[in-house]
Amino acid sequence: MRISSFIAVVSTLLPAMAGAAGMVPAAADSQGRIMGGPEELIPASANLGFNRWIEGFRGRALAQGISAATFERAFRGIGYNTSVIEKDRNQSEFTKAIWDYLDSAVSDSRVENGKAALRQNRRLLDQIEARYGVDKEVVVAVWGLESSYGTYRGTTPLIEALATLAYDGRRGSFFESQLIAALKIVQAGDVDPRQMTGSWAGAMGHTQFIPTSYLAYAVDFTGDGKRDIWSDNPADALASTAAYLARFGWNKGQPWGVEVQLPRGFDFGLTGERVKKSPAEWAALGVRDVDGRAVPNHGTASILMPAGARGAAFMIFENFHVIERYNSADAYVIGVGHLADRLKGGQAIQAKWPREDRALVFAERKELQERLSQAGFSTGGADGKIGPNTIAAIRAYQRSIGMIPDGYASLDILRRLR
Repeated sequence: MRISSFIAVVSTLLPAMAGAAGMVPAAADSQGRIMGGPEELIPASANLGFNRWIEGFRGRALAQGISAATFERAFRGIGYNTSVIEKDRNQSEFTKAIWDYLDSAVSDSRVENGKAALRQNRRLLDQIEARYGVDKEVVVAVWGLESSYGTYRGTTPLIEALATLAYDGRRGSFFESQLIAALKIVQAGDVDPRQMTGSWAGAMGHTQFIPTSYLAYAVDFTGDGKRDIWSDNPADALASTAAYLARFGWNKGQPWGVEVQLPRGFDFGLTGERVKKSPAEWAALGVRDVDGRAVPNHGTASILMPAGARGAAFMIFENFHVIERYNSADAYVIGVGHLADRLKGGQAIQAKWPREDRALVFAERKELQERLSQAGFSTGGADGKIGPNTIAAIRAYQRSIGMIPDGYASLDILRRLR
C-alpha cells in the first residue's frame, strides 16, 4: 500500500522474496550484536541488544493498548532474524526499465493465469465489484502483480521480521509503528501470530497489505468475524483491495489511461502529471488513440511518456492516480492498468520501446544531475531523483543540442554530457 517507495518496491515489484529463516553459526559484530549468515535466526535471549529492545518496546506497546497477554503470545519464540537485515541492507536498487518490467508484469502467462483466476472466482468477484464499484479485472490485476494470484504470499513470520527491523533496520520508527499495528491485528483475533506471514518487509496476504493499511482498509467480506487476508480463500483480501481503491475514488467503467499517438512537433513541455486538459483539448493539439481517433471524454487527463519520445505515450485519467495510491511507481500503475485491460480482452501496447537503452542506476542519476548543473542547466541539486527540475534541465539541454526535448533521463544523455 502506498506508504513509502521502499515498501512499494519491496511488496509489489519483488513479491516473492520472503523466506523462512534457517540456522547457521553466529558471530558478534563491533557493537556486540550477534550476527550470522543470510539465513540465520538468533534467539532473543542470545542477543542482548535485541532482548533489551524487546523489553523497552513492551512498555511502549502496552501504553498503546496492547495487552500483556497479546504481547507474550506474539513474542513467544521470536528471534533476531539476520535474513531480514541482510535483505534490508543489501536491496538491489530497482533499475529495471519499464519495458522489462512490463514484459514480466503483463506476460502472456500472467494474462492467461489472470483470466483463469477470473473464471474460477467469477461469482466472488462479481459480488465484490457490485459492493465496492471497482472493476473486477483491476482487483485481479493487483492480485496478479502482488502475489501472482496468491501463489507467492510470503512465508516470513511478520512479528519477528518487524521486530528485527524496528530494532536494527534503517527505518526503526516506521517499522515500530507497523509492529504496533500487527499486534493490534493479533489482539483483534483476525489471525494467530504464527499464521501472520508475508514478505520480509511486512507486507501480508494475497494483495500485500502492510499492517497500518490493513487496520484502516481491510474488510471481513465472508462475514466470519475475521479480516483474513492470509488464508487460501482470497475473498477478504480481494474485497479489501476493492475497498481500498473505492476509498480513494475509483470510477467504475472508466479507464486508467489510453495509449495515444502524439503529432509531429508536439510540445513535450505539456507532458507530465502537472498538465491537465480535457480529451477534446488534447485532440485539438493532434493527440489521437492508436487507431487514429480522438479519445472519448473520461475527464481531465495528462500525457505520460515513461520512456521518452521513443516509447509508448499514454493519456492518463483519475483512475491512474487511484492505483497510484496503492503504489506510486509509474511502472506499477501502468502494469496494473494494462494487465486489467488485457484481462478484459484489450490489445497489447502498440508502440515500440527503446530496448537498446537501460535505466540509470542511482549513482548515474546523481552524475547526470551534477553534469547538467555544471553545463549550465541547473537541476537544483543532485539527489538521484528525477523530478520536475531535472526533467526541465534535461529538456533545456536537449534543445541546446538539437535533440527532441522529451526530458527523458537516458543513458545517451549522460554519455553526451561526459
